[in-house]
Amino acid sequence: MSTHLLPLLAPLALLLAAFAGFRDPGRRPASVPRAAEAAALTAVIVALLSAGLLALAGAGTSPLIGAHGIGLSVRLDAVSATMLVLVSFVGWTVVRYTATYLDGEDRQGAFTGWLCATLASVLLLVQAGNLTHFVMAWIATSLFLHRLLLFYPDRPTARRAARKKAVTARAGDAALIGAAILLAVGYRTSDIATIAEVARAGQAVLQGSALAVCTAGLIALAALLKSAQFPTHGWVTEVMETPTPVSALLHAGVINGGGFLLIRFADPMLLAPGVLSVL
Repeated sequence: MSTHLLPLLAPLALLLAAFAGFRDPGRRPASVPRAAEAAALTAVIVALLSAGLLALAGAGTSPLIGAHGIGLSVRLDAVSATMLVLVSFVGWTVVRYTATYLDGEDRQGAFTGWLCATLASVLLLVQAGNLTHFVMAWIATSLFLHRLLLFYPDRPTARRAARKKAVTARAGDAALIGAAILLAVGYRTSDIATIAEVARAGQAVLQGSALAVCTAGLIALAALLKSAQFPTHGWVTEVMETPTPVSALLHAGVINGGGFLLIRFADPMLLAPGVLSVL
């Protein structure tokens, strides 16, 4: 088994903690806060080990867990290793703070579960090695965050913020799916590293074509919507109706996903200078 699959242990640990939260969703769940913090700390350790692996073995992509370009694969390079360390560390801090902040709240276990699931999806996003993996993690992040935004469903402002976020998120998802399809067709692969390499070499089918502009435009649109840039920023100003850990998690990696998208697909973006100028 490829050593580059090591980063997958970080989201796996958090998903197990999320499952524990869903099994005991009520007030003061006996072991859920401890399990969540242990999982978050495990994610930090895995991220640091992944950075060490990168330094020793160099950048690389794991074999695909799937078939026909559809499935999971891990891309370990300077960008993903940096994001893994940053997101996991801030995530650990947020999970630790949540245990005290929500102590005695109804559905504390459920909140902790959705928090761990959201954090796991962000970690899956930053280590994605192929387009399918990237898109699935991107969508999962939005869906799990929606549950956190509705933690107080009886508050009208919380419901309004969640509705606004849902609309912008679905539009961003559609833009990213469209971009992924065009990238897969234009580069004849779903591997992100291969796409970047071909784009840098100037050998892409998309180069200098209207298809390049459309692809870059969809990537830029998805990034703008994910990062809540003007004029789609309204929902961000209303998340104060959710528990404070949600705001912290947003800045730990959720809304920064748009910036990560642009960094990860910077080489195809360079084939459409006009889109970059607008962006």
